Amino acid sequence: MDYLNNIKELIESDIVLRKKHRLQEENNKLKIYYEIGKLIVEAQGGETRAKYGNGLIREWSIELTRLYGKGYDMSNLKRMRQFYSTLKKGGTMCHLSWSHLRYILPIKNESKRNYYINLCIKQTISVRQLIEKIKSNEYERLEYKDKIEIINDNNKSLTIKDMIKNPIIINTKRNVDKLSEKALKEFILESIENFLLELGVGFAFIGSEYKLGRYRCDLLFFNTELLSYVVIELKIRELRPTDIGQINHYMKYIDNNIKKEYMNDTIGIIMSKEDNEIVIKYITDERILFTTYEINYN
Repeated sequence: MDYLNNIKELIESDIVLRKKHRLQEENNKLKIYYEIGKLIVEAQGGETRAKYGNGLIREWSIELTRLYGKGYDMSNLKRMRQFYSTLKKGGTMCHLSWSHLRYILPIKNESKRNYYINLCIKQTISVRQLIEKIKSNEYERLEYKDKIEIINDNNKSLTIKDMIKNPIIINTKRNVDKLSEKALKEFILESIENFLLELGVGFAFIGSEYKLGRYRCDLLFFNTELLSYVVIELKIRELRPTDIGQINHYMKYIDNNIKKEYMNDTIGIIMSKEDNEIVIKYITDERILFTTYEINYN
């Protein structure tokens, strides 16, 4: 009898069971908070009048805090009310925790709030990662800010415009006297996981200096949400008209030689140090996007 392996199996099964219980407890907590929020809204006379009923929340918070602790203070009861108001519009509690929501619900802008809820749903990010994204003004850096709805099965699929940010933040612990495209690429590859999260939802890294016929592109990715390849070209200068032709060539090569029939057409992103409004104005292919980058030397 292998006693050591039996001990390991017992420990590992206990770890799995504890995780399962924690997840169930979190889901139960959210369901309870959702129902409390619903009751508060109803007690205050409905959705349109609820925001004016803070006197009732103040009164109830004193009683509930006395009985059940500070988790039911006035601030949290307000969050529960907002939690109900936000989620009843068709959202989901999947991959959300109350710790996440404590940072999301106080956001007044609905599209901004929904953006961070979607991040938690689609990327299953930790609370620490969520805080970092809010601090880095990720929503404000979105290049295209159409009205954002909470993702569910009935909503439209994500597009690249729902993800692309300007500027894209590149983190590095190194410093160089003179930045080159090679160094910029190395900065990205050194912290590729952070860069994937910065790009958006569903990005998977394929390769650097990826061979496309006689040429090599800087970075190649595949996006599982968009079901398409995404080729990225890096420029340490201002955007030029020739850059459009270059990335267009890469996109056509991938579409003709690499992508499968069930995949969507390739997307191209040019990341340059500075924009060029004249060049951007005449980009007619909606699959080609432009953004800038900012290097954060940690």
